[in-house]
Amino acid sequence: MQRMGMVLGLKPEKVEEYVRLHADVWPDVLTMISACNIKNYSIYLKRPENLLFSYFEYHGTDYAADMAKMAADPKTQEWWSVCMPCQEPLETRKEGEWWASMDEVFHYD
Repeated sequence: MQRMGMVLGLKPEKVEEYVRLHADVWPDVLTMISACNIKNYSIYLKRPENLLFSYFEYHGTDYAADMAKMAADPKTQEWWSVCMPCQEPLETRKEGEWWASMDEVFHYD
């Protein structure tokens, strides 16, 4: 299992819309998340900075293939088309990232 932490900004005028969308995530999107070996997935919001922090655990063996599978899914693409206009990626993210990956510096079970 691999723990993943990522960060992303939200446009101030879109915060409430984003929160509303995630209060009722589409069932097909949740099914695809599970099909791509993601478990224990949470998104946190830090106001007033409007930063999102996501945490999930990846239980598969080929992260790139599972992320490609998710990205190819039509319902997930539709979901992203609704959510992405709310988001404001960090300027410091790596090339090819939307959510900026974070390094784990501490973990305790």
